[in-house]
This record gives sequence, structure tokens and C-alpha cells, in this order.
Amino acid sequence: METSQIQPTWNQLLGINNWEGLLEPLDLGLRELIIRCGDFCQATYDSFINDQNSRYSGACRFGMKSLLEKVMLIGASDYEVSAYLYATARVSLPEAFILHSMSRESWDRESNWIGYIAVTTDEVSSTRGRREIYVAWRGTTRDYEWVDVAGAELESAKELLRPQQGTNNTGGSSSSSNSDDDVDNDVKVMLGWLTIYTSDDPRSPFSKTSARVQFLSNIKRLMEKYKGEKVSIAITGHSLGASLAVLSAFDIVENEVVPPDVIVSAVVFGCPRVGNKGFNKQVIQHSNLHILHVKNTIDLIPHYPGRIMGYVNTGTDLVIDTRKSPDLKDSKNPSDWHNLQGMLHVVAGWNGADEEFELKVKRSLALVNKSSDFLKAECMVPGSWWVEKNKGMMRKEDGEWVTESPAEEDLPVPPLVDF
Repeated sequence: METSQIQPTWNQLLGINNWEGLLEPLDLGLRELIIRCGDFCQATYDSFINDQNSRYSGACRFGMKSLLEKVMLIGASDYEVSAYLYATARVSLPEAFILHSMSRESWDRESNWIGYIAVTTDEVSSTRGRREIYVAWRGTTRDYEWVDVAGAELESAKELLRPQQGTNNTGGSSSSSNSDDDVDNDVKVMLGWLTIYTSDDPRSPFSKTSARVQFLSNIKRLMEKYKGEKVSIAITGHSLGASLAVLSAFDIVENEVVPPDVIVSAVVFGCPRVGNKGFNKQVIQHSNLHILHVKNTIDLIPHYPGRIMGYVNTGTDLVIDTRKSPDLKDSKNPSDWHNLQGMLHVVAGWNGADEEFELKVKRSLALVNKSSDFLKAECMVPGSWWVEKNKGMMRKEDGEWVTESPAEEDLPVPPLVDF
């Protein structure tokens, strides 16, 4: 078991010093925080209904009160889910982003469940001496099909900036500036991520307001509710969800939804590039905003979109290598390289590029194969074993098999927005 003479403070784990001295070797407390954030991400995958035959395709399988318990999150009782977040897109995007039910009785034809907000309970907050807020954004269920069709061009992020900021922004494409310096100073992010984050649809009760408005409203509500307490915010996501985590973390700090003494930390996994140099310059202006990117060195997604398009990396990198684990296959499948559970397994045993892999925290090996077949055959764990019983089918009294309807407490409920 890892030991250290001086235990880092909670603020240090959240990156107040940009994780200086905590990555090599990987600090035990930081290792546990990273895995906790990854487990919050995994909950979005484990509960998302991606079967387009279901009338609830694109929704969460469980209600807020039971979500963390039903996905079997370790320490589920320490947290309460306070809000669900929904997204739509005002332009056509591939179904890797927004799934649509084929049923004529679909719960909603315009929206998908995109994440949730969880908060430590009163009892846990009292014990820890702080109120921890976690936001988990859902990634794509099909890892690679979106790469060439996701709207990779850079778009002005002017709508995310404070009114006095962005005087160089034109709101147009990256070609609107005539010099390299102008392009670098213009704050821009990927159009696809911005579209999902800011789109709304008046036809839908679930995305009548954008995911952004829902998110900002709920963070504002929680900050008011816990005024006077020590509060921290950790925002997490994998793949597409990682990009949304970076954007939303920047958003609440840039627009002063949280005060400067509240640390906002984005802990992300396999994150595509989000923006240009101008975006990065804007990010580092905020002393309470910190971004930690856990990336597998052989994963392709963090290299997309390319630098040639004007994109740069954002935040502090923790580079791991799934090839170090003796339990993982020498896979040639890029989806395995990008697999969240594979990354979390390696984080649990990562001791640096030059040291041997050795588990430092207890974590079930079987979790790796939840949605993949990445483990070696001798591990004796079936591939993609996390499935709904009978794929959501049930037998009626007359012997007919039909899709089971959710319990009343698990039915989708439109979000409440305060502004």
C-alpha cells in the first residue's frame, strides 16, 4: 500500500498547484479521486438506454434517487443525485451523439440524457469538512464512428465568454482572422462540442433549455443552497463527455457562477482536443480552474481534431499505457485503447512508464470487461457482461414477450430550470 510523509490537501488533489509532485509517482489520494471520477462517468454508460427498439432509447434507465445504487457505484450512499441533464442538437449530428427511438411512442424525439449532478450527503459532508459536487457528462456509446462527421471546425466561443471579453471574436469561423496572432487570440472551440452544449429545442420538454442552461442553473442553485459551506466542484467525462466537462468547467468559472475561492476541477479521460491557443489562454487566466487529462498513450482520440486545424491540448496530462498491465490483451482494436474501464484499471496500478504495473488500490479486474473484451482469456471474465436482463424484455401473463416499461420512479422527468 502506498504511503507518503505528507498527505496532500483536498485542494492539492483538485489541482490548485496543477498536480505538481502528485503524478510521478502517482499519489494514492489522487489515484482514488481519479477512479471515483471515472466511476461517476461509467454510471452514465451503465444506465443509458441505447436500444433504439425501446420507446425510451436515449433516456436514463433509472430515476435520480436510485441511479447510483442501481449501477452499483462503490460508496453510492455517500452521494445524492440532485439533477439530470439533457441535450439536443440544432444541426444534424450522427447517432453516436444523439440516439433516436424507432418507436412511434418515443419518450422524446429531440433529446438525450447527457449526464447528472451528484452531491455528498449532509452526513458525509460533515465528516469530510466540505461539500463535494460532482458533474458527470456522458460520452458516446460508439467510440469512433463520429470522428469524421462531428463538426470539427473551430467556432467562436464568444457566447461562453463574459460580456467584456472576446472583443476579437467575430462569431464566425477560424478563417475570419488575417494573421496567425489574431487566430491565436480569438477564443475558439470545436463546433460539435459547442453545438451539443448550447443547443435547445422548444418542441421538447427535456431540452426546452440547452444542456448549458440546465447545468448553469443547477450549479447556481447548489451554490446558493450551500452558501457558507466549503464547496468544491469536480466535473468529469470520457470521450465526448470529457469535452463537455472541459467546456462546462470553463463556463462556470469564466462567467463567475462560482466565486474565485471555489476550486473547479475537470478530471477527464480520453478527451479529444477542445479548442485553440486562444481558448487555452483564457483557461489559464482562472486560478481556480484546473484540468487533468488521463490519456492512454496509444489512444487515438486525444489526437483529434488535429493541430493542423488550429487545435492544441488543454490542461495537465497524466499519460498512462494500458500495455503495462499483464491482464490486458495486446489488442489492436482502437476501441480498447479508448475504453474507460481499461484506463481505470491501469490508473489503479500505474507506477510510471519505467516501473512495473502493480495495483495500489483494490479494484475488481472484471470491471474491465463491462463493455469490452479487453481482458486476457485466462482471466475467465466474459466480454461485455453488463447488460439489462433479457435486454429489457418481459413476458406478460398471456405469454407474449414485450419491452418492459420502467417503474414510475424511473420514468424520465423534464429538468427544472431556475433561469
